[in-house]
Amino acid sequence: MNNVEMQSKGRVVYVSKTESFSACHRLHCPSLSDEENLAIFGKCNNPNGHGHNYKAEVILKGKVDPITGMVINLTDLKQYMKTAIMDPLDHKNIDKDVPYFKGVVSTSENIAIFIWDQMKIQLPDPELLYEVKLHETDKNIVHYRGE
Repeated sequence: MNNVEMQSKGRVVYVSKTESFSACHRLHCPSLSDEENLAIFGKCNNPNGHGHNYKAEVILKGKVDPITGMVINLTDLKQYMKTAIMDPLDHKNIDKDVPYFKGVVSTSENIAIFIWDQMKIQLPDPELLYEVKLHETDKNIVHYRGE
């Protein structure tokens, strides 16, 4: 084993990759009245919806491969994120275009859970997934760790 392999052997590293997507949604729970929805969700309950420029950050946790020096190839991670996040969500009406949200209110919390579930399917080792951060705005950020 060479010096580089010895230095990284067994070390745990967090790897993060971010993608941005634009999508619209309406915060509305069909089991509540229109008045209750408006009281809870305010302007985000606009019948025509509203949009965001989201930023989705996927954080992996794993050991550095002593041969490649990587936890994961970032080119591969980009493709997994494209399939899990960009294809289903980018430039979509989340409530109407994403089947998962037919009965689920499209809050940032639920979108983060959706992304988590989709990433678990895509990753060759789902145990690498540590956290999903979803930035709805610069000030509104959701963290989800599969709990």
